[in-house]
Amino acid sequence: MSRVKTWLPGLALVTPSIILIGVFVYGLIGQNIWNSLNSSTRRAVVNQEIVERPLHDGGYANYVKLLSTADYQHALWNLLVLTAVFLIGTMFFGLLWAVLLEKGVKAEGVFRSIYLFPMAVSMIAAGIVWRWLLSPQQGGQAIGLNQLLQRLGLDALQSSWWSADSRWNMAWMAVPAIWQLSGYVMALFLAGFRGISDDQREAARIDGASEFKIYRHVLFPQLSPIALSALIIIGHMSMKMFDLIYALAGPNSYVASVPTTLMWTQMFNQGDRVMAAVNATVLLAIVAVLVVPYLIYTNRTERNQG
Repeated sequence: MSRVKTWLPGLALVTPSIILIGVFVYGLIGQNIWNSLNSSTRRAVVNQEIVERPLHDGGYANYVKLLSTADYQHALWNLLVLTAVFLIGTMFFGLLWAVLLEKGVKAEGVFRSIYLFPMAVSMIAAGIVWRWLLSPQQGGQAIGLNQLLQRLGLDALQSSWWSADSRWNMAWMAVPAIWQLSGYVMALFLAGFRGISDDQREAARIDGASEFKIYRHVLFPQLSPIALSALIIIGHMSMKMFDLIYALAGPNSYVASVPTTLMWTQMFNQGDRVMAAVNATVLLAIVAVLVVPYLIYTNRTERNQG
C-alpha cells in the first residue's frame, strides 16, 4: 500500500495527458495511415449512365502513385531548396549575431529584443508584409524592395523575387522565414556561449591563441550539440511550413508548391482524401527520419553523462 500511495498520485496527474495524446496524436496518426492505404473510386458518366471507376488501388500502390507524379516530385524539390536556404540562412545569421552580442556591445538588451521581435509575429502576418516587399513589379509600378532600390538609383538590382518567372523563387521564399527565426537560433548560440566559462578563454590566451583560434578550437566545438539541436528544429519547421507559403503565394501556386500546400490542394480542391493522407504520411516519415536519430542520440548522451 505504501508503494501504491507513492506512484498513484503521479499516475493520476499524467493519465489525462496520456489519454489525450494517445487519442488526438497517435490515434489520429494511425487513422491517417489507415486512410492512406484505402482504395477509392470516382463517379463517371458512360453512355449516359453513372458508373464507379477505380481511382486508387489501395495499399502501398497509393504511395508509389504519389511519389511517381510530377507534381509531388516538383513539390519535394521545392521543399529541398527551401529547407537548404532556410537552414543556411538561419544558422549563419543566428551564429553571427550571437558572436557579436557575445563580444559585448552597448544596449545589448535592445539588440536582443530587435533580433527576437520577429518571432512574436505570426507567419501569416509576416507573409503578407513580405509579399508586398518581394513584389515582382518593376519600373513605374515597382513597390516594396524594388521601389526602394529604384529610389536609391540601384535599378539594376531589381528582381522578380518569388514570381513564376524567377529562377530562385523558392530561395526568396525562405527569406521571410530566415528573418523570423534567425533570432531564435541566435538565442540558442548565445546561451551556449554564456555557458562556457571564462577560464577556458583565459587559458587559451595565455597559451598564445588568437581570438580566431579561440573561437575555432575552444568555443565552437562546445557549441556542436546546440548547432545540432538548431538544425533539427529549423529543419523540421521548414518541412511543415504552410502558413508562410500560403500568405506569400497562396495554397494553389504550382511555382511555390511544397508537400504541405499540395496536401491542401488534394484535400480541399480535388477532394482526394486518400492522396492527402498519403502525402501527410510521407511527410511524417521524412520528419521522423530527421528527428528520431536526434532523439536517440540525445537519450544516449544523457545516459552516458548520468
